[in-house]
Amino acid sequence: MFPNMFPLGAGQFPTLPVMPVQAMTQQATRHARRVYVGGLPPTANEQSVATFFSQVMSAIGGNTAGPGDAVVNVYINHEKKFAFVEMRSVEEASNAMALDGIIFEGAPVKVRRPSDYNPSLAAALGPSQPNPNLNLAVVGLTPGSAGGLEGPDRIFVGGLPYYFTEAQVRELLESFGPLRGFDLVKDRETGNSKGYAFCVYQDLSVTDIACAALNGIKMGDKTLTVRRANQGAQQPRPEQESVLLQAQQQVALQRLVYQAGSLPTKIVCLTQVVSADELKDDEEYEDIMEDMRGEGGKYGNLANVIIPRPGPNGEPVPGLGKVFLEYADTEGSTKARQGLHGRKFGENQVVAVFYPEIKFAQGEYDG
Repeated sequence: MFPNMFPLGAGQFPTLPVMPVQAMTQQATRHARRVYVGGLPPTANEQSVATFFSQVMSAIGGNTAGPGDAVVNVYINHEKKFAFVEMRSVEEASNAMALDGIIFEGAPVKVRRPSDYNPSLAAALGPSQPNPNLNLAVVGLTPGSAGGLEGPDRIFVGGLPYYFTEAQVRELLESFGPLRGFDLVKDRETGNSKGYAFCVYQDLSVTDIACAALNGIKMGDKTLTVRRANQGAQQPRPEQESVLLQAQQQVALQRLVYQAGSLPTKIVCLTQVVSADELKDDEEYEDIMEDMRGEGGKYGNLANVIIPRPGPNGEPVPGLGKVFLEYADTEGSTKARQGLHGRKFGENQVVAVFYPEIKFAQGEYDG
């Protein structure tokens, strides 16, 4: 009926189309090369997710399949705010699992294995755990083995005022009990706070109490976002309500203490004004000093201006990225703080707060 379909000689068999070996391998390993990313913001798209994870993987040393981008494909479900991110190799996908809780466009995202992941099959394809030598600190994460910041009870604390010191943030969080792990994420170049932190309590039962008490409260000109880093908020149980009430009262007291510069001093500290690169060049440094003297002198009798510079080899020093204005009296410093806070300096919005006179006099600029 179809005499010419298979024009074969005696004893020959038809050659059936065969998938290339590479395509078969990719299909077989796909379940182990994909990661689930949940909690994406509405602004996320395939390109932004692919670029972000490729850059982060490169930054932490997670690329093991050679040069180029680790991410080969992204599928986003916008309605449910999750994505499947496909990596080049099984090992790179395993390294990506260390990125759970990373901040993407201002919010922590969950990084998990997809539901079709088969551990027994994956074990034969490559490493199933992240490389322990990944440089997670470079992207503001702490390895699970260091500092006790692993597990489902890890808390994300966002919206922190930039002027909050580690000691102040810890004191606020320890209203609910001692911490097992704590990390205030800082800018690598300047050493200044990035405005968010992670913590885990020794007593895990207070996790939801702390989240409920702290989430949404105002600190200075910021509003805190406090929740479990790896999942949605949970309400405290009825038996925890009395503890929650006490904790909220404690937080209210601390808010009064920590309001941005509520107790005036003669020192005004400015952040979001200068970068480390701008301070390396002597001429540019002198220009900035002159600008600061002129601007600061508009508000009162300016006694001194201190702008910490990077070390001779570019190494960071305490207070790098900050500008300190010392006035002869609190009348001048108060006017300066009111006049400079929120002002635009170049592309940045200035944060101006009072700074302890004792620390300033002792040359301690890292508060």
